Amino acid sequence: MTKPRILVVFGTRPEAIKLFPVVRTLTDRGDVSVRTCVTAQHRGLLDQVLEIAGLVPDIDLDLMEPGQTLDRLTARLLTGLGAVLDAERPDMVVVQGDTATAMAGAMAAYYRKVPVAHVEAGLRSGDIYHPWPEEVNRRMIAPIAALHFAPTDTAAEALRREAIDPARIHVTGNTVIDALHWTRDRIAREPALASGLLPIADRVRDKRLVLVTTHRRENFGDGMTAIARALARIAAREDVAVLFPMHPNPNVGGVMDAVLGDNPRILRIDPLDYPHFVAALDLAHLVLTDSGGVQEEAPALGKPVLVMRETTERPEGVAAGTARLVGTDEDRIVSEIFTLIDDHAAYAAMARAHNPFGDGHASNRIAEIIADACRG
Repeated sequence: MTKPRILVVFGTRPEAIKLFPVVRTLTDRGDVSVRTCVTAQHRGLLDQVLEIAGLVPDIDLDLMEPGQTLDRLTARLLTGLGAVLDAERPDMVVVQGDTATAMAGAMAAYYRKVPVAHVEAGLRSGDIYHPWPEEVNRRMIAPIAALHFAPTDTAAEALRREAIDPARIHVTGNTVIDALHWTRDRIAREPALASGLLPIADRVRDKRLVLVTTHRRENFGDGMTAIARALARIAAREDVAVLFPMHPNPNVGGVMDAVLGDNPRILRIDPLDYPHFVAALDLAHLVLTDSGGVQEEAPALGKPVLVMRETTERPEGVAAGTARLVGTDEDRIVSEIFTLIDDHAAYAAMARAHNPFGDGHASNRIAEIIADACRG
């Protein structure tokens, strides 16, 4: 009997992190045939995760171009993935999240009447420009998908409000927690995987480490300048160190160079591979970010998260007390950071809050549902 054919499509580092546990679990089952296609929407950052996870893509479209516009990227993704689907003829396509790759993969599958499974479905900020273009990407996938894997009850309810068939919605938890646990366990067995962080750990041993990530398009320009100024003020404290793995986008680095110069109190480093990033989360006192996934990962390790956005598609963290929206106002960022450093009760309230994003078994649930659906 021919096994059902599953094609898993992804193109960025966050997608790879959240999908590698799904790919591994589906492959280990043995009752489905799993193929992977990467678009390499983010080439270097994607490859880091593939190497650590031990995944060798079956198809690599290598579509990354420096400075390409969203419409050009989307057009190339749609036609490239369409050709892959014509060649592979899968029984189901799996996409994750809200990238251009996920949206184009779902569209290409829809045009061929191939069912789509959407991992991390139902996230909504309510504002089509925050985050941009991710909010629209994920909304476009929703009416196409046959299976919606919502990480939380809140995400599932958002889908039901959009008239998605409740029978197609499954609350699974977020696969990023699976990836986090898998990576921490591997670091424990193989400490060399994260040994590159040891010099930094020695350097900041007596300080409160603020881990920073920023790359959102809506923060480019004035928002990024305000963030840079806030970091300079935060790093001026003797008891604080700032660790800033820099996103390669020049809209980030150019501003940081202009505002921060070579400030020795801000440890600007190249993007970290996933094991080193997990180790950095472990080392951090708190996290300042505009990322989506970090809002889920940091609370799993008891790290308060200040989110440099006006809205979030992950309101569960705010409701649970693990995250707080601070926007990109320079004074507010500084004030909120200093409050968590100086007020032990405020810090403990966020650090001890319940993580609402999963128990580390989301991939098992997703794989079981996909296999059942493919068997008819």
